[in-house]
Amino acid sequence: MPELMCCISNNKKPKISTPKRLINAMRKSFFHHYGPQGQANDHNKDERYYYLDNNNSNLIDFNYKFASYLAGLIEGDGTIIVPTTERSSKGRLNYPSIQIVFDLRDFPLALIIQKELEHGSISRKKGINAYILTINNYSGILQVVSLINGYMRTPKIFALYKLIDWLNERLNIHLDKKEIDSSSINSNSWLAGFIDADGHFSVRATTVSRYPKIECKFELSQRQFDHNNRSNLSFFNLIADFLYTCVKPIRVTKPKPEFRLRTTSLKGNLALVNYLNIYPLWSSKYLNYKDWLKVLTYFEKKEHKIPEKIEAILNIKYGMNDKRTYFNWDHLGKFYNVHK
Repeated sequence: MPELMCCISNNKKPKISTPKRLINAMRKSFFHHYGPQGQANDHNKDERYYYLDNNNSNLIDFNYKFASYLAGLIEGDGTIIVPTTERSSKGRLNYPSIQIVFDLRDFPLALIIQKELEHGSISRKKGINAYILTINNYSGILQVVSLINGYMRTPKIFALYKLIDWLNERLNIHLDKKEIDSSSINSNSWLAGFIDADGHFSVRATTVSRYPKIECKFELSQRQFDHNNRSNLSFFNLIADFLYTCVKPIRVTKPKPEFRLRTTSLKGNLALVNYLNIYPLWSSKYLNYKDWLKVLTYFEKKEHKIPEKIEAILNIKYGMNDKRTYFNWDHLGKFYNVHK
């Protein structure tokens, strides 16, 4: 794949440079399934069984790494919308949709996922630095449902079940509602997708005191309860156990309190590294992770308290996260194919 790069100017607004050939291919894919106004073309109705086998129930030939990654991404920062009425107040038919939110810096990732799915439209979300990938045609929704069904780990599975019920009734099909994924957290790409949505790699440094303190941590946070008052504690505990840490409630006095977990040991950080060596990140967090990994190497060698190493760590820290101004997207050249 040609090199994908993004530079950010001093005002922190990304300037994304993406090969014209890739963008044109994605636009062609989009308009094959949608009209110029983003509405589903009629031929999609004839394709609505494309992603189902003869029994209209099982997955066909999908790559489990892509499927589980997509599930984690949706459960981290996605929404499954199911209409509650057949028509709107203006008499228009209501349709379900699946939306995934991407940080403004992750536009290339949104493009490559759209390209693999061959469905969906990408729009800029007003008021915040984000893009939204929206899938709202029958064949696209059926494809995404078939991909993520069986890989869900959070209470968002109930929204998926509601969508499956809607599809079964409206389209007269028989999609199964697969149980929540209870496999080991390191058995697939779900956690990588969830981290790309909500994870944070940080280096903390206190050098003003006589004894400098350097920390290399990974953090995840999520609100304690979803909009249906279902707790997120269970799956958060699974991740915490895997990373040899614990879940802590934060912002408990706020209207939407959260759960947070942080790696607190070298053992926990290395468990995460071993996992990401198998199931990598794909968003701009991958770049922060690679810098974080350089700092972690100093901890492994017990060199993080040596003055010249501290200076090197600080130089790395000052180029991470919101301070990053250059983005290289070469790693997307190895992104998963949707099919095996």
